[in-house]
Amino acid sequence: MVLKLCNYEKKAAAAVKVFWDNRDSARQRQLDSGKVDAGGRASVTAGKNMDAFIDLIIEVVKANGLAAAEVHQQRAALTLPGYFRPTKLWDLLVIHKGQLVAAIELKSQVGPSFGNNFNNRTEEAIGTAHDLWTAYREGAFGKQPRPFVGWLMLVEDAEGSRNPVRDRSPHFPVFKAFEGASYLKRYDLLCQRMMQEQLYSAATVMTVTREAGETGAYGQQSDMTNLKNFIASLAGHVATEAARLSR
Repeated sequence: MVLKLCNYEKKAAAAVKVFWDNRDSARQRQLDSGKVDAGGRASVTAGKNMDAFIDLIIEVVKANGLAAAEVHQQRAALTLPGYFRPTKLWDLLVIHKGQLVAAIELKSQVGPSFGNNFNNRTEEAIGTAHDLWTAYREGAFGKQPRPFVGWLMLVEDAEGSRNPVRDRSPHFPVFKAFEGASYLKRYDLLCQRMMQEQLYSAATVMTVTREAGETGAYGQQSDMTNLKNFIASLAGHVATEAARLSR
């Protein structure tokens, strides 16, 4: 089985440029309207900043044998049943012949505030995956193999995300891996551990400077959490499902 990775490096670089362009455009619209929030959150959420990454993922799905799959990216068709809550809204769903092939979340975080946002993203990612797999165990998606569940995170490479962070834990020590770890390192550890615990089939963290809006350059934290691992894992799962569902 030869997997098709769809020239992902070049397309990811183009997606990074789109990310910054969309974000900057949203920010400018806020300035023009006079409605600018202090933290810049609205400029992150207002635009479809990760759309070019979604396009890459869709291309990988279609290229590896599921060209006829239903790929949902419109809000009205992105909910899945949960176990601890009625439904969860995902960023991208792939369904073929009535079976859930993939559910993917794409997130981003830029400065200047990294601490609270990191904690919120962490709790959201873990809770989302736990809810899905419990719903899967309880038959929410019918009898089918485990779907691919992916988490892709784009983080600004800035002083606030690179610098060591101190933690206070007065009663018990934090795990050694977190001692003095920057937020970028913490995202890397989060992704590694979510995969080790089988919460996500693949989880990746990409780092981008603001200058990447011109160059498309992006960094990665480790072999385990790099983009190639994410794309290859998705391609392999899709190819396997395409072969199984073609019978």
